[in-house]
Amino acid sequence: MQVMSEANAHLEYVTRLGDNALILGQRLAEWCGHGPALEEELALTNISLDLIGQARLLLTHAGQLEGKGRDEDALAYLRDEPQFRNWTLLELPNGKAKHDDYAITVARNFLFSALQVPLWEALSRSTDEQLAQIAAKSVKEARSHLRHAGEWMLRFGDGTEESNRRAQQALDWLWPYTHELWSEDPVETEVAANGIGVVTAMLKPGWDATIDATLSHAGLRRPQDSGFVSTGKLGIHSEHLGYLLAEMQTLARQHPGAQW
Repeated sequence: MQVMSEANAHLEYVTRLGDNALILGQRLAEWCGHGPALEEELALTNISLDLIGQARLLLTHAGQLEGKGRDEDALAYLRDEPQFRNWTLLELPNGKAKHDDYAITVARNFLFSALQVPLWEALSRSTDEQLAQIAAKSVKEARSHLRHAGEWMLRFGDGTEESNRRAQQALDWLWPYTHELWSEDPVETEVAANGIGVVTAMLKPGWDATIDATLSHAGLRRPQDSGFVSTGKLGIHSEHLGYLLAEMQTLARQHPGAQW
């Protein structure tokens, strides 16, 4: 396995965390004005804002670690697609067809939040004091996100035949992209060795327990694993991220350095 310096791994790891929050926050923001119900539109907007808030803290920290004078805005709006390090799962569109599918959004939030809770809990003990403080704040938000998504998975699974079918279809589509969460690489190995971060695969048993318990109560089936592993955290993305960044970054790139 390739060896990476502690400083480079530290920067890369914090950037990954920030990009995960930023990209999913952007995807959820797409529901604003299009939610299935007013209450849910507000709920998704609040979750999106929580994630964008996490991204601001993490990317600011990444900029400080980098030491090149780039702030949160430069990292969010002025990087190109290969420079982003988010999991591919989070950049996938909200629907497979031309319209958004709330089941896909809920299922993805569930799969993601079920990991974020134990991840933030572990990172609250990081030797990086700034990251530990961000984690201690973020875990409270992640617990709320998991509760919201878990309740909706139960409603979908234990609802109508159609809602159960849609929830299962969403899980089946998203599941292969969860394999990336557990693929260890030199970045994770190095930060774990120095107490900065964790090897995410170590959190999989707890994630499995959360997922399996909810799916069992909801009458949903856990999809089968496969050999597919996406590579977003390595900077190799799906075709969807480019379109997302084009929309997210347009204004900032048209008016670089603008103050509002």
